Amino acid sequence: MPSDSKTSPRIAPVAPGTRPELAELEARIRGARGRVSPLYQVLLNSPRLAAGWEHLFTVIRQQTSVPARLRELVILRIAVLNGADYEFQAHVPHALQAGMAQEAIDALKKNAAVLEGVDQLVIRYTDALTRELNAPDELFDELRKHFDDKTLVELTATIAGYNMVSRFLIAMRIH
Repeated sequence: MPSDSKTSPRIAPVAPGTRPELAELEARIRGARGRVSPLYQVLLNSPRLAAGWEHLFTVIRQQTSVPARLRELVILRIAVLNGADYEFQAHVPHALQAGMAQEAIDALKKNAAVLEGVDQLVIRYTDALTRELNAPDELFDELRKHFDDKTLVELTATIAGYNMVSRFLIAMRIH
């Protein structure tokens, strides 16, 4: 479905329930996410990719040692940095549910420098990995004071993964 419009999705989404061979995968996605979102409807054009994506992001979102509030802080910050408004709006309810204050959510769009402590370190790390693809050793050493190796690996994977999500959403014009 090529599109001339800059607002239409570039690839036709697969409507849930229209392909019997996808029923099991759709059920897994629905079970993990509560619905088959527009992102997954586009991913269903490649069932193996959709299945792998669903597995990876179920681990990132539900099975790591990264505290939910920090995970959502990272996701929202990446959405702001990459201009992925759909991703930002989709994660605001998750951030609020994870205990993030509305003021902190608003700060991510206006002035993330007002955040303090571990939040500020995580924001600086997210910014460095998103903008520069690497972080200074001094920043990583500061993070080490707060997180063990497992959490640092999972935090880094969360940042890398959600950069992939925002880039996919933007490239495919999913909103």
